[in-house]
Amino acid sequence: MRMILVDMEINLRAIKRMAGAIFIGIVLNACSEKGGIGIFKKQSPHEAYGQRLKDAGLDRTAMGNKWLLIADQVIAKPLDINIPYRETGYFAADKAGGTALRFTVKRGKKISIAITKKPANINIYADLFELNGTETKRVAFADTTGKPLEYEVKRDGSYLLRLQPELLISGEYTLTVTDGPSLGFPVSASGKPNIGSFWGVNRDDGTRKHEGIDIFAPKGTPAIAAAGGTVNNVTNNNLGGKVVFFRPDGKDYTLYYAHLDSQLVQNGQTLKPGDTIGLVGNTGNARNTPSHLHFGIYTSGGAIDPLAFVDRKITEPPAITAALNNLNSTVRTSNLVNRLYNAPDIKSSQTLNLPKNSVLTVEAAASSWYKVRLPDGLIAYISSKSVTDVNVLRSITLKNAQPLLDAPDSINAPARRQLAAGNKVGVLGAYRNYYLVRDGEEIGWVKEL
Repeated sequence: MRMILVDMEINLRAIKRMAGAIFIGIVLNACSEKGGIGIFKKQSPHEAYGQRLKDAGLDRTAMGNKWLLIADQVIAKPLDINIPYRETGYFAADKAGGTALRFTVKRGKKISIAITKKPANINIYADLFELNGTETKRVAFADTTGKPLEYEVKRDGSYLLRLQPELLISGEYTLTVTDGPSLGFPVSASGKPNIGSFWGVNRDDGTRKHEGIDIFAPKGTPAIAAAGGTVNNVTNNNLGGKVVFFRPDGKDYTLYYAHLDSQLVQNGQTLKPGDTIGLVGNTGNARNTPSHLHFGIYTSGGAIDPLAFVDRKITEPPAITAALNNLNSTVRTSNLVNRLYNAPDIKSSQTLNLPKNSVLTVEAAASSWYKVRLPDGLIAYISSKSVTDVNVLRSITLKNAQPLLDAPDSINAPARRQLAAGNKVGVLGAYRNYYLVRDGEEIGWVKEL
């Protein structure tokens, strides 16, 4: 049973009279992260839209002001996910919606964020932030062409993705977040290469650690440029034997190719991705081992683990098995105890335990989970098996006259109308000490008797 609890404080007529100003394609000057105007920084579509709301005076309306507030509120209270991740959700025209998802990624990975929409012409703004303590820094954003957002992670840490639709639109979206290598694999596939030794393992009876990865392939297999760039140094040393240092364009690190059987480049040579740098061998201290490429990455601070930069394994997100017909619907919990989580994972932290028949609104589905919003605004994940459709559980007769509320909050929620004593209503569910009831064709909240 699909029911939408409408926020009655929103004056949709006033918004619609002014909405035309939102959609005017005005190119604005770029602004800084803190909102000030700056001609040297490109403005994100989200920032531009927010500025158009203010220019049109919509920030002084209930819905326009709420859109601006939500932009910050969802960042302050993100949900946690693991990559790869996929969700299908719904944004309703009568609500100022938005969501924020937090995840961790290793340096060297390239994040790919794709959004498909129904209908395809709605605008959903996607902004990627890097988290550093309590600070958030916008590092990338999707344009309005619908192309996937891609970002190369510059350091290990937490990142946050915010999705927020334009006002007065309804639509379904599917978000897919994956990560993969930011560099190409440094050994030709013709040699069927495999990584046989990883970062940090002991070397020389534990006197030093392995500062790279070893990629095994037959002698003579091409070692290739993992990106476009310039050869820094072609030389020999005791550990690496025949080695090449290579600097990818625009990067703050250098690639190190060691144990080569032969070097086929010169100092200062410019290479394209896939160009041959040398041939895999076992020179240097690898003379008594099978032929392989020792591949390393060096920054100004020293060597770093190169695996994330070249790991070819890309995992697809789990399929969505939660029923999509519940999107944007009011449902209720079906078990005696229903656990809510901050991530779609039973190993994640629990946020709340809800009793049976608690009312929820489904905002999105991810694998076998629903992302739900509670009547007080809390957003969390719940197993899709823990909810059921809303229908009349029983009828009650009101002993006293009381208001039919928009939300389970007698202090702040507006009343739709007054219900008379003796009025019989159907109970659909509950939250805290309130009932969600049906009176004729109208649905609202009353205090428990």
